[in-house]
Amino acid sequence: MVDVTASHDRPSSASDYVALLKPRVMSLVVFTGLVGYVAAPGAGDGVLGFAAILSIAIAAGASGALNMWFDADIDATMTRTRMRPIPAGRVARDEALMLGLTLSALSVVTMQLAAGPLAAGLLAFTIFFYAVVYTMWLKRSTPQNIVIGGLAGALPPAIAWAAKTGSLTIDPILLVAIIFMWTPPHFWALSLLQKSDYEAAKVPMLPVTHGARSTRRHIFAYSLVLAPLGLAPVFTGLVGWAYGAIAAAGGLFFVFLAWRVLRSQAGEGEGAQNKPARDLFGFSILYLFALFAAVLAERVAA
Repeated sequence: MVDVTASHDRPSSASDYVALLKPRVMSLVVFTGLVGYVAAPGAGDGVLGFAAILSIAIAAGASGALNMWFDADIDATMTRTRMRPIPAGRVARDEALMLGLTLSALSVVTMQLAAGPLAAGLLAFTIFFYAVVYTMWLKRSTPQNIVIGGLAGALPPAIAWAAKTGSLTIDPILLVAIIFMWTPPHFWALSLLQKSDYEAAKVPMLPVTHGARSTRRHIFAYSLVLAPLGLAPVFTGLVGWAYGAIAAAGGLFFVFLAWRVLRSQAGEGEGAQNKPARDLFGFSILYLFALFAAVLAERVAA
């Protein structure tokens, strides 16, 4: 195994530190947070709103850096992650730790100043939950890691809603619930494709502990819950039937793709049998983006 405790081999570049922040994950977090802020009632304050969304972005980056610091041994083992900055020797682990801790404090303090204690408290909880509860405990101890740990990635709409209004209602909770239920089938589809990597790293993902067939059944079961849940914001009045049409069509297609995964042999080898899982993983990203883009469009047009 790569010695991830060794110092890095060359001076780090700015791009190496940016990579520590997991910018692709950050972009999704920022987008769902922005939707939560716009969807919340009231005009809001442009400057304070920008500060709140920036705080969410910084917190996401901090969580990513802390995750890479702790998971450097796992990242060094897995093909998908071995070229990340720490296992590739471009950034030292202690630098990633200091970056994560510094950004964590900065994000929470900024949120407190911009939006008050509820939003700041939720943001601090999110960082702690992802970096400590998920990364340090759940990921290495239970096949339900991504189910429980998915709460951290689901909370940004509620944090942004609280930043704007100082309170929470059923609507931001529904937005959180959609992301929460979306996360397991999204990542389990990926884990079917990366099963050998997780086995090598001794990460107890569901395909490793319970097999590919059980994982495929879990994906389908979660999709049956996710599809109608995606329609729930219509019935609370948060959005209208334009969103509803997108949610209905997207949810039905999500279930169809999950059914294809269920009927397939995805995760049981290499090659064409994994295509259904690959298709579901790709569509799941589009599905979540479409739902939140529809919320954003309707609330802006209202």
